[in-house]
Amino acid sequence: MNSSERLSIAALFVAFAAGTSALLAPEMPSQMVAHWNAAGEPDGTLPKALGLWLLPSVSSAALLLFALIPRIDPLGANIEEFRPYYDWFAVVLTAYLFVLHAGVLVFNLGYAFDFTALVLAGVAGLFYYAGVLLTHARRNWFVGIRTPWTLSSETVWDRTHALGGRLFKLTAVLALVGLLFEDYAIYFLLVPALATAAITVVYSYLLYARLERDGGTPDAG
Repeated sequence: MNSSERLSIAALFVAFAAGTSALLAPEMPSQMVAHWNAAGEPDGTLPKALGLWLLPSVSSAALLLFALIPRIDPLGANIEEFRPYYDWFAVVLTAYLFVLHAGVLVFNLGYAFDFTALVLAGVAGLFYYAGVLLTHARRNWFVGIRTPWTLSSETVWDRTHALGGRLFKLTAVLALVGLLFEDYAIYFLLVPALATAAITVVYSYLLYARLERDGGTPDAG
């Protein structure tokens, strides 16, 4: 399967989201529930047109960006080295947005459920696959843990992404465990996610500094 075929799968999810909106538009209320608090209770609405088309539009824009990035990145040749993982992340993201959109529509049809749990389960899936992607990502300007130190050294990039991949997967697992704790579930995602961001940034700096101290400037270029 080539890149065009993989992105075509992502495009199908965008089309499904748009088609579902068009099909169910007559059944939707004039103000659609579109936001839920951490307890899963609805606490915000959007006008019908925005509720129907916001997520399909976001999904479409994201897919266009995924198609564009390898063409405009000065290190686009590096993206080609992990292109299958990159493309499949586009598929996973558009699939998640489709499920999220379908959930909004179903809820507004009158079938109440814990929407926050759906969001968290989906984000856990995204984080896990992001961890897979990170372990294969080569140095580039758009995808991955982009700090001044990872972008300046292949060694720092590779080691930071190996660590980041494991931490993203761990965050995904903790987010799923958090679903058992209902009102506190969101914290099982937010705390590990923030810790992952902080740890990878600090690690990339400390590793770069150590390599520079031990053997001159790391392999920049």
